[in-house]
Amino acid sequence: MKILWVNQYFLHPTERGGQIRSMGILKPLHKRHEVHYAALADPASSEGADMAHTFSTRAYPIPHPVVSRRSPAFALQVARHLAFSDLPLAVERYESAALRQKVRELVAREKFDAVVCDFAASGVNMPSLEGAVLFQHNVETTIFERHAEHAATPLHRKFYELQVRRMREYEEKVCRESAHVIAVSPIDAQRMRDMFGITHVSDVATGVDVDYYRNPGTHEMTTDFVFVASMDWLPNVDGILWFAEEILPLLRRHKPDCSVAIVGRRPDPRLLALAQSDPLITVTGTVADVRPYLWSSRVSILPLRIGGGTRMKVYEAMAAGLPMVSTTVGMEGLACVPGRDILVGDTPSGFAQHCIDLLDNPALGKTIAASALRLVEEECSWEAVSKQFEDILAMSSRTK
Repeated sequence: MKILWVNQYFLHPTERGGQIRSMGILKPLHKRHEVHYAALADPASSEGADMAHTFSTRAYPIPHPVVSRRSPAFALQVARHLAFSDLPLAVERYESAALRQKVRELVAREKFDAVVCDFAASGVNMPSLEGAVLFQHNVETTIFERHAEHAATPLHRKFYELQVRRMREYEEKVCRESAHVIAVSPIDAQRMRDMFGITHVSDVATGVDVDYYRNPGTHEMTTDFVFVASMDWLPNVDGILWFAEEILPLLRRHKPDCSVAIVGRRPDPRLLALAQSDPLITVTGTVADVRPYLWSSRVSILPLRIGGGTRMKVYEAMAAGLPMVSTTVGMEGLACVPGRDILVGDTPSGFAQHCIDLLDNPALGKTIAASALRLVEEECSWEAVSKQFEDILAMSSRTK
């Protein structure tokens, strides 16, 4: 097949779960098919375009600066958004007339067998979604509903409720206009059927490079709990703040010296403040390789209250041989079985008790970790996931 893949960003530096998932699927596809990749590119760095040859035949970078949420310019962008736009802010930030024109030119010039719109936000840069496959890493509306539910102030809640309304309208539109929708779990697929009234939706599994994360067994245990994620993504920030404020004090009553490593790019200032006030909390910021932090920790935690799609960090921790404690939201949509492959707690006391059980009973941790490793080894290779994706593209191509 000859495939056009349109995305809101390039895949290097690989810092987000969505980038990892797209690349995990694209690399095997690229071995078997001709892949053209069009996406927005950071004008300050050429790394994305320079590395695109690892997963595509040809790449088309469109310069587009995305305003940082920590920049004063972001406040102005929000103000303009509230005054003048009907789009969700999470979509408007990636709107590009230049990328839309480039996609229009490519579709007119090349004879593609399949067109993939990667992420709902990329739909704003598609001249038409007719005949395209929409790859939905999350049900974005659900994420904003959970933001509204856990909003810190009434003003934040009002803002998120507005985003829920706008995202639901936008997300329903792009799902309905696409020829087919691919979700990342059966839960998300059913959620889109129920919310948007669509039937043309399938799901593919989430994968992991098991060999890459496999624990070599040479690292000393130095940390009790580790959380690995993008630390500028609001659901992750919310989860760690909840853990630090509600769960960690319960753990400290049992083990006063228990330590936590928070590993991931661009940590929110509130997380940096945690590390400044507590010498047993480490906030690393961006690291070249997250694996040593996983291999030197006793328990991986995923205290998420907000989110959608599937969290790849679950399978990565499992591949690294760690037992994990998660909320229901954290492990939602994944194949793991609570009590067998992962421990699940949704209240501070329940989450804390699972963490204590794993610290006090290393044999339990080994049993959970071994079961989880078998799961990802047998069911979660990127080769298998890419074949599922390929079959859907082939089906979509035949029905054009």
